[in-house]
Amino acid sequence: MKIKPLDDRLVLEILEEEETKTASGIIIPDTAKEKPQMGKVVAVGTDEDLQEKIKEGDKVLFAKYGGEEIKLDEKEYKIVQRADVLAIVED
Repeated sequence: MKIKPLDDRLVLEILEEEETKTASGIIIPDTAKEKPQMGKVVAVGTDEDLQEKIKEGDKVLFAKYGGEEIKLDEKEYKIVQRADVLAIVED
């Protein structure tokens, strides 16, 4: 299934962090972790200005509680508005 966002929205594939350990080796469970704030852009909305700045495949940081979480084909995605995108991550 393919999803195409409208206007100034983006569809992001949520990038989960690796297993988190403390300095002493204690593994932190998923329930104690903060929500992930990084995602890979899967689709860009119809806003032309947004399409010039953000492309499919870019990694972005987004607001912790911004957007709507959805599940498609057993994968978790987030639909966010332009205002929820904080930065583009360059490798």
